[in-house]
Amino acid sequence: MIEQLPPGLLMIVGALFVPLFRGRWQQLWMLLLPIASGLCLIHQSALAEPVFGIDFEFFTYQLLPVRIDRLSLVWGHIFHIAAFLSVIFSLHVKDPVQNVMALAYAGAAVGGVFAGDLITLFVYWELTAITSVFLVWAGRTERSYRAGMRYLIIQVGSGVVLLAGIILLVANGGSLIFDNLLDRDNLSGLAKTLFFIAFGIKAAFPLLHNWLQDAYPEATPTGAVWLSAFTTKMAIYALARGFAGAECLIWIGAAMTVFPIFYAVIENDLRRVLAYSLNNQLGFMVVGIGIGTDLSLNGTASHAFAHILYKGLLFMSMGAVLMRTGTAKGSELGGLYKSMPWTATFCIIGAASISAFPFFSGFVTKSLIMKAAADEHYFVVWLVLLFASAGVLHHSGIKIPFCTFFAHDSGKRVKEAPLHMLIAMGITAALCILIGIYPQPLYAILPFEMEYTVSDAYSRTHVITQYQLLIWAALAFTWLKRTGIEPPEQRSVNLDTDWFYRKLSPIVVESLSSTISQLSVATLNFAQSQLDHFLSLVRKLYGPKGVFARTWSTGDTVIWAAIMLGTYLLFYYQIVARLQLP
Repeated sequence: MIEQLPPGLLMIVGALFVPLFRGRWQQLWMLLLPIASGLCLIHQSALAEPVFGIDFEFFTYQLLPVRIDRLSLVWGHIFHIAAFLSVIFSLHVKDPVQNVMALAYAGAAVGGVFAGDLITLFVYWELTAITSVFLVWAGRTERSYRAGMRYLIIQVGSGVVLLAGIILLVANGGSLIFDNLLDRDNLSGLAKTLFFIAFGIKAAFPLLHNWLQDAYPEATPTGAVWLSAFTTKMAIYALARGFAGAECLIWIGAAMTVFPIFYAVIENDLRRVLAYSLNNQLGFMVVGIGIGTDLSLNGTASHAFAHILYKGLLFMSMGAVLMRTGTAKGSELGGLYKSMPWTATFCIIGAASISAFPFFSGFVTKSLIMKAAADEHYFVVWLVLLFASAGVLHHSGIKIPFCTFFAHDSGKRVKEAPLHMLIAMGITAALCILIGIYPQPLYAILPFEMEYTVSDAYSRTHVITQYQLLIWAALAFTWLKRTGIEPPEQRSVNLDTDWFYRKLSPIVVESLSSTISQLSVATLNFAQSQLDHFLSLVRKLYGPKGVFARTWSTGDTVIWAAIMLGTYLLFYYQIVARLQLP
């Protein structure tokens, strides 16, 4: 029975029973669901190597709703770990809608990475969109409602594009099995493009990224932790499965690593800074997928694993601060290390991990992608990634903990985060350090065999180079801060490309509507005036006193009848004469 259970389904179905429990029993049930689901996955993964699958025929279509291999297992393991840690962090939440949707969301993401066919992937793809939006709406503000609506439209739209690609694939007689889409001979260029766009929307490609910065900061303190773990990483998996080796991804990913840096530096909302930082880290993974070698794909998988942990830790720390102070604005925070020392410590660990400090998780995962870029002679891309690494230290490694817990003293004196939040942050921080010190267990579960070892990660050259980069980046931040060049933390609105559909589009639509309305009124007025003129003419001719309404005398009538008859006879004989008819 366990062998036939699709991964993630246990969390989806089990989430529906959450409202039946109360208090401690509800918390226990929520904790057990990701544990039970994870144990089922471990059992299934041990059944066969390298691939375990469950397939069946549905309406003449051969479906593979479960495919467990080394690539999907990396995401499956970390998704279960993230779900468990997020449940611990969210134990204080009494809102049944949040609890149900959060667990169903995690289960849908797990199901998505083990989907062996495109129909199953589409079902989970849309389910993640529908469930996750409730974590944004749970903020119960006008801003969260509007952001949630935009988020839902974009996420569901991504699914519609995916479905269009599937329809084209089926129309051309292609197989629904989800594998590398670049190698499909019977897959049209349009279908490939649709798949690429669908995955790119969810992966927050440049110009398609704004839903992330729009929605995540409006979610609840716990909702943002859940959101940071699943949606975009599910898309990264889809790209790794479907478009590994697509060279355009190298340049798209390089752009993703760079452009968020400038927004993150000037942004005041620290959860929005983390959202831009999330874009930056996704870029490293996309570059690895584009390079397409075993080493680069291992780098993408390992970096996704580590990223879910340290990004979750940073969102946890900011969520705890938001819960205690009521704000996540850098201009309104500072000096909180006095009130929340444990949260500050965990935040610094997350910042060190995302900045790739030696002995932290980011150091041993990002290096795989950097080495793959160097090995394949993408020197310009390697330099871009190096610059982006320095930028990460600036906005996430320094700005987040500095503005929140140090900097100027905001005067806020609050309680430390609740115990269950500290436990969740503590476990996550411990994993970040453990992976950094001893990455071999992570390396062992990566999709492909590789010669890159812990010794390579901690080679003298790599460690010294990384410390030089970090030291110079820290000095640059200090110099910019002391000279006043660094933008101060202040209330502001930063324009991103979402301005075009959030502000410009309504203005254009309103202008067009106004113009069309004016043209409609003018057209109706003209038509009304012409109709009035016509009716006046008709009344003049045929009205009670009109020309044709008058009574004619018998003599006049006879005269006009004779004139008309004579005219007719004249024309008739003229025609007969011309035609020479007998």
